[in-house]
Amino acid sequence: MSTRNNSISQGVDWMIIWLYAVLVAVGILCIFMVEYKPDTNWVSSFIGGKTSYSKQLIYAVLCTVIATFILLTDSKLFTAFANLMYAGGILLMLATFVLGKNINGSKSWIPIGGGFNLQPAEVCKIFTALALAKFLSRQETEFTKPKSQIIASLLISAPAILSIAQHELGLALVYSSFLLAMYREGLPAQILIYGSSFAVLVIATLVVERNTLAIILTVIAGCIFFILRKQARRNRKSLVLVVGLWLLCVGAQRFVVPYIFDNVLECYQSTRIYSMVGKEYDCSQNKKSARKEGEKAAHKPDDYNVRQSKIAIGSGGVTGKGFLKGTQTRGKYVPAQSTDFIFTSLGEAFGFVGCFAFLAIYLFMLYRIIRIAERQRSTFSRVYAYSVASILLFHIAVNVSMTIGLFPIVGIPLPLISYGGSSLLTFTILIFILLRLDADRQMVLR
Repeated sequence: MSTRNNSISQGVDWMIIWLYAVLVAVGILCIFMVEYKPDTNWVSSFIGGKTSYSKQLIYAVLCTVIATFILLTDSKLFTAFANLMYAGGILLMLATFVLGKNINGSKSWIPIGGGFNLQPAEVCKIFTALALAKFLSRQETEFTKPKSQIIASLLISAPAILSIAQHELGLALVYSSFLLAMYREGLPAQILIYGSSFAVLVIATLVVERNTLAIILTVIAGCIFFILRKQARRNRKSLVLVVGLWLLCVGAQRFVVPYIFDNVLECYQSTRIYSMVGKEYDCSQNKKSARKEGEKAAHKPDDYNVRQSKIAIGSGGVTGKGFLKGTQTRGKYVPAQSTDFIFTSLGEAFGFVGCFAFLAIYLFMLYRIIRIAERQRSTFSRVYAYSVASILLFHIAVNVSMTIGLFPIVGIPLPLISYGGSSLLTFTILIFILLRLDADRQMVLR
């Protein structure tokens, strides 16, 4: 076992730090583009702490201090306190039901004074990544066995369920990204295939009329049975499997999927998913909205956000309109354009070329993180690195897809770009814990 590095710079992947700094700077620049007023002194507005971009600058400075502290920390502390931090994160999420502040219909924020709010569901992603890495790195954990797979699934399901209870469906979905890290450690590919197949079935249920889809599924089952008819004569299990899958798919598309949209999801959530495939959802069918005291079934909201986002990005063309020259984002036509829809400011100002270069930075960072993951001696460090890569990939893919209408609006920030202290703090800690573990990659951590 090697001794711990004595210098903060020794063994640290500085390329990741430079990429991090560039993305944070781009984020502040994007927020500045959508909120700057020509009649305001931009220098004083940046240091005044009253505008979103000046607050984001303050968050960035605080995150720099925290990042430095993490790089000076002993890597063994992350393994020693992983489970304790996870338990603390769950307790913090539970505390939001008592101490939480309602923001945009979501009671998932805890006020900490000075106008700042903490979102435990965001921060708990760090603790979940550490706890999952801790569990999978134990010598007694055999991840090929169902028991270990179930325990790991429960670790990532607990904060996801609490996020749903706080009306944070987007953050709940983020926890599904840990499946990629679990797959790297031996999770059977069948589970990912089953999950993807169910997603395809849900989309097919929305696009195709129910009776027509049932007929299509029956025809597919008949074709499979015809192909396997000789094998079925020798082994009845093939016939039972085909019939069972057919019943499962037909039952899901006729009963399970409609029940989820009408009884589990809120009206606006069902509407957004339907609008993604060009369909309209009848909110009068939504029992959850109708059950609210003193509230009738909610009316279907339109797709104003996505339409304005598409207009803004499309108006940028190939090279963009230029810095501070965007008419859609500067005119406040795009809602939440400094948070969930921050990508629109990039698209309008710098066009396709700017968006391509921006996404290339993200892809290069993901590539570097995967390289870091694969050079670790410790299972703990490798699992954690893949968890960070999975979280970043999920956030980037969903947020960008959301702004161009390829994914329903679920309120997921763009990593290191979107305005928000909790989001910036979370991704900063995620990345710099990874860098600390990588600097001590010759150590075997458990």
